[in-house]
Amino acid sequence: MSKNRHLTIMVCAVEPSADDLGASLMKALKAKHNEIDFVGSGGPSMIGEGLKSLFPIEPFSVIGPIDALRALPAAVSASRILANNAAKSHADACILIDSWAFAHLAAKTIRKQSPTTKLIKYVAPQVWASRPNRAKTASELFDAMLCLFEFEPEYFEKYGLSSTWVGHSGFQDMRNRPGEGVAFRSKYGISNQTPLLAVLPGSRKSEVQRLQEPFRQSLQLISQRFPNMRTVIVAAPNVAQMLEPMGETWPGTPIIVEKAERHDAFAAANAALAASGTVVTELAIQSTPTVVAYRVGRLTATWARRVITTKYASLINIAAQREVVPEFIQENCEPQKIAAAVINLLSDGNARAAQIGAFPALVTALTGSGDNTQSIAANAVLDEIWPK
Repeated sequence: MSKNRHLTIMVCAVEPSADDLGASLMKALKAKHNEIDFVGSGGPSMIGEGLKSLFPIEPFSVIGPIDALRALPAAVSASRILANNAAKSHADACILIDSWAFAHLAAKTIRKQSPTTKLIKYVAPQVWASRPNRAKTASELFDAMLCLFEFEPEYFEKYGLSSTWVGHSGFQDMRNRPGEGVAFRSKYGISNQTPLLAVLPGSRKSEVQRLQEPFRQSLQLISQRFPNMRTVIVAAPNVAQMLEPMGETWPGTPIIVEKAERHDAFAAANAALAASGTVVTELAIQSTPTVVAYRVGRLTATWARRVITTKYASLINIAAQREVVPEFIQENCEPQKIAAAVINLLSDGNARAAQIGAFPALVTALTGSGDNTQSIAANAVLDEIWPK
């Protein structure tokens, strides 16, 4: 099979963070092979790289089994659309990014209708944190697994699934491009003596809805201790409209910035209050002391307690196997507790130093020491299409 022929590669993301990963991978693939049609599903970043997205992804950005059930009819329909397209276009490969529930359904549907299409899972399901049986299921569904973290491939290789540690491009990008904190403060007229708190209430609408009130109340309590405090809210594109009213009513005269400015915002901030997620590791990369808070619906929480096998929610704490970053999850997501922890970081040099001192080793463990993450991922994809 000629390596110079035109390729059709499906790239499928249904989460904002997966959209960024997909866009970076597409860019790397184009650098290695200039005759590729990209089709599938994705957001603005992937569309900007040339993806023909077959359906909007917003309905699939959900948390937990209850929300997943609500999204199931749309997921079934979307999977059929992908499968039909794979069969019609004779797609060489389909890369399903993150979102295990959707990827599982789509892979089964595509396999039936387009059996020659190579199925590649990008971002391994977190079998080390919950539901370890997914490793065996993945080996039955996919031809290859692209893993973000060095410790993950062994979970899948023992079932015979070809697995490659590619690293996390977003984390490496942030590590390699330190934020300009001084410039950020100057741009927004914030003096070096003014406490600046970065506030990250989530990238999903359901997260913002559940966290906006405990976050607002926490900020009110923190502002009583630091009346001159400013806040900066980093807005993911799909929740930007929800966050605008917060900029008008929350304490700290909030500045709302787009995702592109988050490097500088994190570097400028004295501390952060964040929803649990990828952003916690990004804050650690920028050496920003952080407090994590999170809350889900009661049914989702009941399900999570039954399946999760790790003590912590944040990857930084999971990697450390201890609570480096304070976590206030579910019933502990209370403004008084959250505020006290943030005040501690803003006022206690020892508390700040403890986090900042722990971050470098943990960041290296999570990002790797090398570069070219997406080049490694692109090579793994092309190796599946053209085996050596």
